[in-house]
Amino acid sequence: MCIIFFKFDPRPVSKNAYRLILAANRDELYNRPSKAADFWGSSKEILSGLDLEEGKEGGSWLGITKRGKLAALTNYLEGRPNPDAQGRGFLVSNFLTDNLDSFSYMRKVASEGHLYNGFNLLTAEFRASEDTVCYYGNKGSPEPIRLKAAGIYGLSNSLLETPWRKLQHGKQRFISVVDKTLPPEGLVQELLTVLNDEELNSPDSMQEGQGVGAYSKAMLQALSAVCVRSPCYGTRTNTVILIDSEGNVSFTERTMLNCDVTQWSTKSFQFKLQE
Repeated sequence: MCIIFFKFDPRPVSKNAYRLILAANRDELYNRPSKAADFWGSSKEILSGLDLEEGKEGGSWLGITKRGKLAALTNYLEGRPNPDAQGRGFLVSNFLTDNLDSFSYMRKVASEGHLYNGFNLLTAEFRASEDTVCYYGNKGSPEPIRLKAAGIYGLSNSLLETPWRKLQHGKQRFISVVDKTLPPEGLVQELLTVLNDEELNSPDSMQEGQGVGAYSKAMLQALSAVCVRSPCYGTRTNTVILIDSEGNVSFTERTMLNCDVTQWSTKSFQFKLQE
């Protein structure tokens, strides 16, 4: 499970405005092996965390390249996932290494969507000529969509903008932060606070109905928080990405250490998009 909030503005009027503000949580088993975000690839131009789970090594949940390609993934809450389905994390890493544009890549993914358990995928390109964000969920429309208009969006473990209580609660907090005039460091810190909101947003008949048969009532209640906390599973990584009007990128990751919810490490990366 995961949650993503993002503000997309392809042509901000103000010089100090952002083309993208993204805040995301990765929820996973605490003991699932993974690598914290760093640059990788043949020319070290891809920045992401990486899955190290056996058979799924090299997949990711969120990443960006120095050339302005970005991808992010959430699972779709469903009853009985297929244990033999392909690893969804490769949908992110394959886009970051592929030469296809966002929409062409999404059309390819849509043609193969049946090979995977339920997922939602965002792919984006930030270029001097045009910024593009696309969305596809294999439990929704058979065709991907381009997000043509500037706006603020939320994505959890149902389709884009599905109004689960946790999504609405977190999105409202996200909006209250991005509407402020803050220096980059202050914006990042306030968004990290939003991502670590453990308030339960239950009962939620829409979320619970989608997860019926797959999770206990106690687990569904735990999953109703923006920041999920249960004994062995929950929010392991917070990520905030800022892309300003000049193409400067700030990538901040706060990640859990040693499967311990009291131990965290925060690392930030800054670079300018290359053409």
